[in-house]
Amino acid sequence: MSMAAVIEKKLNAALSPARLAIVDESLHHAGHAGARPEGESHFRVEVVSAAFANKPRVERQRMVYAILAEELSSGIHALALKTLTPDEDGTA
Repeated sequence: MSMAAVIEKKLNAALSPARLAIVDESLHHAGHAGARPEGESHFRVEVVSAAFANKPRVERQRMVYAILAEELSSGIHALALKTLTPDEDGTA
């Protein structure tokens, strides 16, 4: 299973997002520290979930980091996050 698929599966299971977008940006980081030859090391993720309601941005990001802790310790080098509630995203 690809790293993007693992991210998608775990975030869907834990956060039941209204919207989830995962972009593999590894190609843009080829040759940089942490980049792997096979890619799948740098991701941009946007998650819209009601689970983020009444939580500050840092707490939302910590939630995602906790969900993806195993992947962050064994393959993901960089994870750029945008975490929104459905109200903030206009999908409520």
